[in-house]
Amino acid sequence: MHFDISKTNVGNIDRLIRAIVGVLLIVAVFRGSSWVGGVLGAVLLATAYFRFCPSYTLFDFSTDSASKDVAPLGK
Repeated sequence: MHFDISKTNVGNIDRLIRAIVGVLLIVAVFRGSSWVGGVLGAVLLATAYFRFCPSYTLFDFSTDSASKDVAPLGK
């Protein structure tokens, strides 16, 4: 399996949700939660920033409407 990070597969709404949940998980670590939540939050923030999720690639899934191949009209 080849991961091409230049091809985005995370859409705008998905990106916003990942960023919010990631920040909340990191804040929870500073309030006494487990460090595992902080790691998960960092991963969510990274996937939101790069707009690329490796697990989406494994399942050939995308929430980014701009990255989907659309055939031109008349062809």
